[in-house]
Amino acid sequence: VQLQASGGGLVQPGGSLRISCVASGFSFSTRYMYWVRQAPGKGIDYVSSMAPDGDSTGYKDSVQGRFTISRDNAKNTLYLQMTNLKPEDTAIYYCAFDSRGGGRGQGTQVTVSS
Repeated sequence: VQLQASGGGLVQPGGSLRISCVASGFSFSTRYMYWVRQAPGKGIDYVSSMAPDGDSTGYKDSVQGRFTISRDNAKNTLYLQMTNLKPEDTAIYYCAFDSRGGGRGQGTQVTVSS
């Protein structure tokens, strides 16, 4: 089982970024999937989630309306489109099997700074 996030980087406040997570070793199309993040010196924080068929999504209040989760089950890939980024969004982002970050693999660093 492997979850590998990518696509992070340095972006200015108000900017946008799309990150991806490629899954392997399990039946991706049957699993609820989550994005979580970890800011420097802090614990794992739930960001967003999506049902296996994409018909149900959830968001942390502070990202609602700015972030959009999506998935492509044919490509075993989970996405997070982030817009109007703020400095407080700076963190390592992971995809995971639950809201506490269970099963998370390699994350991707997102830094929002001018």
